[in-house]
Amino acid sequence: MNKAYICRDLAATEGAAQELAASLKGNETVAFFGDLGAGKTTFIRALCKALGVEDEVTSPTFAMVHEYHSGPFPIYHFDMYRVDGEESLFSTGYYDYLDHGLMLIEWSENIESLLPPDAIRLYLTYGEQEGERRIKVIK
Repeated sequence: MNKAYICRDLAATEGAAQELAASLKGNETVAFFGDLGAGKTTFIRALCKALGVEDEVTSPTFAMVHEYHSGPFPIYHFDMYRVDGEESLFSTGYYDYLDHGLMLIEWSENIESLLPPDAIRLYLTYGEQEGERRIKVIK
């Protein structure tokens, strides 16, 4: 599934997230790429909502990982902004979470060479209009 979206508001972002959610089985890695403020956490929040997560979904910038267990399967939400190599990746517990649930990884550009080969890649960029986001999903 390769798909592109132009999202001009939160409802459009939620629609794109619902479409992705419908294709997930719960054991994938979804790698998010994009500049600061491009909408990675917003998309993840919408994706978790579409999956039935009732927990509050926030960026794990300082915690490195948040776990959500109120949906149909475990979800592990990582922030790799401060990760600068395999040693610091190891300290996040990343390898312990592989194959144990759905992994959602913000700032995947920092660990791209260490992502599973079958990771779903989601690229978020600013659109032409204010508030517009372009989302490209490569599966």
